[in-house]
Amino acid sequence: MQIKQILPGVRLISLPAKKFNRCRITIQFQYPASRQQATARALLPLLLERGYAGCPDMTQLSRRLAKLYGASLSSEVGSNGANHLLMVRVTGLKDEYALAGEALGEEYAALAFGAAFDPYFVNGAFDPEAVEIEKTALARRLEAEINDKRLYCARQAARKFFDDAPAGIQREGYLEEVTGITPQQLTEAYHELVRTASIDVFVTGMDPAPAGQRLLAALRGVQRDPAALLPQSAMPRQPLARYVEQMELVQAKLCMLFTAAKPADPAEVAVYRLAMSLFGGSVTSRLFLNVREKQGLCYYCGSGFSGATGCMTVNSGVEPADAQKAEGAILHELEQLCSGPITPQELEDCRRGLVSGLASVEDSIGGLENWYLIELLRGGAVQSPAEAIEALAGVTEEQVRGALRSFSHSVSYLVTTKGEGGEGHA
Repeated sequence: MQIKQILPGVRLISLPAKKFNRCRITIQFQYPASRQQATARALLPLLLERGYAGCPDMTQLSRRLAKLYGASLSSEVGSNGANHLLMVRVTGLKDEYALAGEALGEEYAALAFGAAFDPYFVNGAFDPEAVEIEKTALARRLEAEINDKRLYCARQAARKFFDDAPAGIQREGYLEEVTGITPQQLTEAYHELVRTASIDVFVTGMDPAPAGQRLLAALRGVQRDPAALLPQSAMPRQPLARYVEQMELVQAKLCMLFTAAKPADPAEVAVYRLAMSLFGGSVTSRLFLNVREKQGLCYYCGSGFSGATGCMTVNSGVEPADAQKAEGAILHELEQLCSGPITPQELEDCRRGLVSGLASVEDSIGGLENWYLIELLRGGAVQSPAEAIEALAGVTEEQVRGALRSFSHSVSYLVTTKGEGGEGHA
């Protein structure tokens, strides 16, 4: 991987990826999360992937992508702790596989930079008709959250956990604000994004020169003023807060959030990987083997960890009557890992599972790019998958215990059937 600083707050990153027949350009904007701008910024990717000034019609855009051997254009929002991301991505066939010798890389660069830096405007603002269409789409998506009870429970727990902290600002936007967003507000939000965001352009599996040239051209004349990204921070330890929400359903959902009270040091990533695999992140984990399989208390039960926020999450689907037992069993397994025996066999089973997953990262262009995207967002030294495997080999049992001991239970959110769940508040 090569990283070239183009301008302050602007980098061009290239990954060779020679073994693939496809290539990719991803333009990533990173900016401090803003409660005031969250909904407008959530709408932007929906508008950017509709087309751009040079190809404003969605039918024309679809035809152009089809002619480029089925290339794809997409845009989405993401998060990195207290900072948010907006990404525009084009994926397609490499030049050497073009049947008529087309310069496909040039075409992909034109598409990606057109979508990201030259949107289709009507009278200096986003097309009002397109804005109304995408507002409706975003509103329906936000309204549909409650239909996915697993997602709904996890997001509700996170809202209670983070409250009004920057890491709790919803990258998907806020339903009550969608209707009032105007094309002018979206246009202002877009121009502010281009002016103030940190910009990384990832070029995977192709010559980075076309992307570098278009990047300079796109920013020519832009009065850049990159905003300082917010430092990563974790929620402090706090008394356990329990929430119970009752609705019509069959399978209850339980989400438990824990804080380490500090973001993870990039050097600790291997330790947390193994700790999560051992606790609830694999089919050889304690939660899977003991809580789900042996005790039958959960339909699913798994743990995850965000290093940027120092937050560990345990999600499970349970019978409403078993929710309290399941929570007790989950906490028991955590306590046992912190103070009880850990056999060398289970530790190595989890380590081997992680090694297998890390070894497969470079088997797809998406996996390869995503790996380095995350590595750069994390900060610290950038590891290759091979280096991550090497670091994992040195993680000890006591390091795993230390990581798990750092967590304290902060929030328990239960979505259950009416008449179940005991005391609590939503």
